[in-house]
Amino acid sequence: MPSIVDAAWVEANDPVVIDVRESWAYDALGHVPGAVNVPFETIRSGERGAGDMLPDRADWIAQMRAAGLRTDRDLVAYDDDHGVFAARLLVTALLFGHPPDRLHLLDGDFSAWQRDWPVSEECPSPDSTDYDPDPPVATPLIGRAGVRSAVENDVTIVDTRTREEFDDGHIPGAIHLDWRDLVDDETRGVRAPEEIRAVLADRDIALDDRIVLYCNTARRISHTYLVLCEMGAADVAFYEGSLTDWEAAGERIE
Repeated sequence: MPSIVDAAWVEANDPVVIDVRESWAYDALGHVPGAVNVPFETIRSGERGAGDMLPDRADWIAQMRAAGLRTDRDLVAYDDDHGVFAARLLVTALLFGHPPDRLHLLDGDFSAWQRDWPVSEECPSPDSTDYDPDPPVATPLIGRAGVRSAVENDVTIVDTRTREEFDDGHIPGAIHLDWRDLVDDETRGVRAPEEIRAVLADRDIALDDRIVLYCNTARRISHTYLVLCEMGAADVAFYEGSLTDWEAAGERIE
């Protein structure tokens, strides 16, 4: 499964590193040495219907080829927003077939990195590759019908939006867990495992149960998905359509 790694791991393992910040930030503020810039907005698409924000597969492959990615290379992604945008890139890579054990979220973000590690203003020019991963046999994706079944069968459904958004309306039976509740504001990375376990226990979320995640457009659940995988969750389902799809279909909100 995807994992969360620290700066020392990045330095020791020579992965392909992708910076998903806007181009101006990558250029003007510096970046992790060797990192390639793939701005977040270039990996999102709103053209495939309500709630489907995955890019076109051909466009995605072209971007990853230009970034120098191969299926036998580890991929590390980072941003400057506690990892939530980088997590979305990694989940996209997972859904398009990159080996899960070669996907890694940099713990913390660029602000955390530059506290203790060098930054660069040089823009690398990686050799283009023939990257073309096989589509995965199985993915964590769940559709609207599956979520409807989860509601009817009391499966754990987790809403990772803000409390205000949750209170304005949510999928019936959902438990509120703001994705930021699993983030340490000081380190800008994920909280310590024992702290995460305490948060999950407080919300009656058991790691050995099936868990269905949703937000609005699948960005915030990407981070929570990676954290739950890191914590050893047994069965996490990813509602790509999220509340955008649910509401567009006229499903019940409470």
